[in-house]
Amino acid sequence: MVEQTADDKTVLPAPDSATAKRRRAWREVKDKLARYGVGFGGISVIFAIVLIFFYLLYVVLPLFQGADLETKTLYQTEMQQSEFVTLNEYNDVALTVNGDGTARFFAAESGETMLDVEFPIQDKTISSTAAGAAVTGIFGYGFEDGSAFVFNQDFKVTYPEGTTRKIIPRVEYPLGDKAVQIDPKGQPLTLLSLQSYDDQTTFAAVTADSRVVIKSITREASFLDPSEFTLEEESTEITLPAFTNITHIKLDIDQRELFLVDDKGYIHYYDIQKKTAPNLIQKVKGVPSGVSITTLEFLTGGISILVGRSDGQIDQWFPVRDKDNNYFLHNVRSFAEQEAPIVAISPEQARKGFLALDRSGQLGVYHTTAQRTLMVEPYLDTADAVMALSPRANGLISLTADGGVKLLDIHNEHPDISWHSLWEKVWYESRAEPEYIWQSSSASSDFEPKFSLTPLTFGTIKAAFYAMLVAVPLAIMGAIFTAYFMSPKMRSIVKPTIEIMEALPTVILGFLAGLWLAPIVEENLPGVFSILFVLPIMIILTAWAWTKLPRQLREKIPDGWEAAILVPIVILVGIVSMSMSATLELWLFDGDMPNFLNEVGIDFDQRNSLVVGLVMGFAVIPTIFSITEDAIFGVPKHLTVGSLALGATPWQTMTRVVLLTASPGIFSAVMIGLGRAVGETMIVLMATGNTPIMDFNIFEGFRALSANIAVEMPEAEVASSHYRVLFLAALVLFMATFVLNTIAEVVRQRLRNKYSSL
Repeated sequence: MVEQTADDKTVLPAPDSATAKRRRAWREVKDKLARYGVGFGGISVIFAIVLIFFYLLYVVLPLFQGADLETKTLYQTEMQQSEFVTLNEYNDVALTVNGDGTARFFAAESGETMLDVEFPIQDKTISSTAAGAAVTGIFGYGFEDGSAFVFNQDFKVTYPEGTTRKIIPRVEYPLGDKAVQIDPKGQPLTLLSLQSYDDQTTFAAVTADSRVVIKSITREASFLDPSEFTLEEESTEITLPAFTNITHIKLDIDQRELFLVDDKGYIHYYDIQKKTAPNLIQKVKGVPSGVSITTLEFLTGGISILVGRSDGQIDQWFPVRDKDNNYFLHNVRSFAEQEAPIVAISPEQARKGFLALDRSGQLGVYHTTAQRTLMVEPYLDTADAVMALSPRANGLISLTADGGVKLLDIHNEHPDISWHSLWEKVWYESRAEPEYIWQSSSASSDFEPKFSLTPLTFGTIKAAFYAMLVAVPLAIMGAIFTAYFMSPKMRSIVKPTIEIMEALPTVILGFLAGLWLAPIVEENLPGVFSILFVLPIMIILTAWAWTKLPRQLREKIPDGWEAAILVPIVILVGIVSMSMSATLELWLFDGDMPNFLNEVGIDFDQRNSLVVGLVMGFAVIPTIFSITEDAIFGVPKHLTVGSLALGATPWQTMTRVVLLTASPGIFSAVMIGLGRAVGETMIVLMATGNTPIMDFNIFEGFRALSANIAVEMPEAEVASSHYRVLFLAALVLFMATFVLNTIAEVVRQRLRNKYSSL
């Protein structure tokens, strides 16, 4: 209860009164509530940050898990003399192509026969067998009389009961049910390779007398009856050097390239786009002396060849253009985890991975782009077997010479991701050299994903660098003048005005930067650079001229208002520079500065780092300015007064006392501004070309991690490699921010301890 005296003066209650005790009790309650509330809030923030970190980690970790094989079934059959085996996409129907001219479809899990096929070749003696690309399902037989027969597997999927899937296997004959004569001389076809795609079928065969014959057949179906068709043939022959013994022959899926391997380890690379005029591009030694080539297979897409060697190593080769625009084969990468000779290679049908079986029965799982060995472990007791991957690469079936069938489930979700593919240069197919590339999607089914985070990280650093290059000098210098030299009245106008700039939505700034500022900068590039160089000079000249004015005139401007004189100077420099831009461009750059830059080897894009630096610097300035100004203004007055009393000038006091005392706050301002620049999304998304390139050129764009996440996350398939790599990019941003803030706090505390005694 508050007591009042006659003169209406307030008198505090006695310390031991009931009123005072109630107030103290209520104050203690409020103190505890505030303490616990602040503590709970702080712990909640830490918990949320830790939760975000572990969630990102939870999504990212599956990227780096290896492959896992699980035996689904193992049984014995009477199937023997198998040359090839296939497995359908549902892992429930398999096909074995036998060397006696028959084929059998059977249930993969039980071995139960679904369809026996006898081809109409009873009067033919088989001398060779061949299989085309797995995605086409093409197979063929070569005969003693120089002819060949081709067929392909097909599956008809029906749902007779609505939900139960029924698969009906069948065989089709793209060239009819008759053999096609390949060698006009009628020599036995000892080696055969074939491909059939888009009504074109090409055979390449090695004859018993060591010739290589090529025949291309184009099927033209009747418009009225598709079952009726005609065949147009083209054929040629390749003459090999004497004593050349070919051991392997392979056609690519596009039927444009032919690879021959001889017993000395040489690879003969032919261009057969013109089927009647094959062209030998290169003959290269594929293995060192004492090592032989045991297996040759195409990687999916038909660009690279996988060479299995007798020492257990597997090499990837593909054509590369030289400086004269000529192709030559290059050994791009090797896998040397297996030691026994490689006897079989099964490429995946949709990714750049493959499985390899060696003579000791070891099975290796690899991915070429990631240069990653996912596993190598014992698989079979014998290497006398054929094997095949399912189209989805989640099933593997093998058939041994004695009829043993083994069906596996494969868990290998993200083989295309590794430290190498994320952060190091990767030599991608059809590229001239190893590069850092981010390209997450393509319309091509044989696309090689390119998930390098290096250009995105580089773009993030580039954006932050140019933004800080603009923001730090302006913000800190402006904060120094505002806090120390400016009059209180003017400060009360300037400080809130700059701080309210921070409320501007970055999406609006990005919109203005991309659609308004970028064209202006492109059209007035000389004027923009004139402002950047002329404005500092004019400010210095204005300050010098101010000191030369009569004392009476200078005293008419109140102390702390001198900066107002610079406002018309800045506006005038801007107007004059932009009005002179066209004239300068005509004098110095023949009327087109962007084209001049391109001609001298400096690439120019309209939405470039200069635009981003200007706009993002504008967005970061309020943060750095506000914190820096508060830090400087908060320096105790007795320090500045004492310094001035001892004879120091205001400038000496500022540089030797105020800045040192405020250095922890200034450093914090810079680091917070840097964090803002690193994490900025909308400005870099809308004001750059979003091209993931690694070039520090200020006239080119870039793609930042944050912008990349915003662009691609809506289109990423959940739980795919692309999806998880985007989360990895978020984790990289999270960790970078955490590390920067930690370092900043350590440095700030050291600065505080060092200069706290001032």
